[in-house]
Amino acid sequence: MYFDEKNSFFHGIMFHHFHDQNLHSKSQGSISKDDLYKIINFVGRENIINADIFFKKFKEKKLRSNEICLTFDDGIKSQFDVALPVLEDLGIKGFFFVYSSMFENKPDYIEVFRYFRQNFYKEINDFYRDFFLTLNVNLEKFFKKNKLKIDNIKLKAPYYSLEDIKFRITRDEYLNRENYKNLMFLLMRKKNFSAEKYFSRLFFSEKNLKDLHDMGHIIGLHSHSHPTLIEKLNYENQFNEYNTCILKLSKLLNISRKEIKCMSHPCGSYNKDTLKILSKLGIELGFKQIMAIEKDKGMKAVNNSPLEIAREDHSKIMQRLNL
Repeated sequence: MYFDEKNSFFHGIMFHHFHDQNLHSKSQGSISKDDLYKIINFVGRENIINADIFFKKFKEKKLRSNEICLTFDDGIKSQFDVALPVLEDLGIKGFFFVYSSMFENKPDYIEVFRYFRQNFYKEINDFYRDFFLTLNVNLEKFFKKNKLKIDNIKLKAPYYSLEDIKFRITRDEYLNRENYKNLMFLLMRKKNFSAEKYFSRLFFSEKNLKDLHDMGHIIGLHSHSHPTLIEKLNYENQFNEYNTCILKLSKLLNISRKEIKCMSHPCGSYNKDTLKILSKLGIELGFKQIMAIEKDKGMKAVNNSPLEIAREDHSKIMQRLNL
C-alpha cells in the first residue's frame, strides 16, 4: 500500500530520467516504461488525477489527501520517448516543467555532464575519481566544514551515495558555475566527447513541447538557464531567470504568458525572493522536491504554501518496491 502516515496528503510524484532498449541508455536513477507502470500500479491509478484537474481542485481547495499528480522536470527527451506513451496509454496528463535556454541551443550543461559521466566511464565512481584528481585540491577541510549539510542531504535524499553528495556540494558550493564547467570540459576533451552531438538525444525539441501542450499536459516554468542554486542569485537575476522562461515558453506555445500558472523549483532551490517573484509573475502553483518540512526555509507545514507543494521522488517509491 502506497499511503501511510508519512504521505497521506495531496502531493506530486517527481520524475526525471528514463531508459529503453534503443536510444536512451540506463543510467543512475533512470527507470524503464515497465518501472513506470509498476509505480503507477503501486500508487494506484485511481489516486492519480490529471494535471489540469489537480490545478483546478488545488485552487478551489478541494484536493483530497489521496490525490496525486505526476510531474516531470528538465525537458529531458527520454520523458517524451519513454514516459509519454505510458501516460497516453493510461489516460494520464502530467506537469512538465521546462527550462527555456535549451530552445536557444544553449541548454544547461547539467544534463550533458550527467550523460557524459554515466556513459563515458565504466562506473560512476570512476568519474568521481577522475573529477577530484583533475580538480587536484585537498577538500578535507571543506567537507568537514560542510558535514552538517552533507548529513542533511543524506537525510533528505537517502538514494544519494556519500560520493554523490560530495560531488554535488563541490560542484554547487566550492566551485563557481564557470569553474565547474571548465573542469567538465577538460574531462570531456580527454574522452573526445562532443556535447553538441547529443543535444537532440537529451533535450525536448520545440515540437516536443508543442505536442505535449496540444495533448493536454501542463507546461510550467523551471527557470531559463537552470541554476543549481537559484537561491544564491540576487532578486534581479532570479526575476530575469523566471521572466525569460515565461516569455520564451508562452511564445513557443503561442499562448498568453498569463496562461502559464505552474512551476517547479530547479534542484529544489529557492528563497523568499523567489516566492515573491513567482507570485508577481502570476504563478499560482509551485512544487518543491521533498516530502518534508524544511525549518530552515521557515516552513510550518509540508505543503507550506501554494508555491511549496511537496513531491515524492520516484526513486523512493522504487526502493519501496525493491526494484
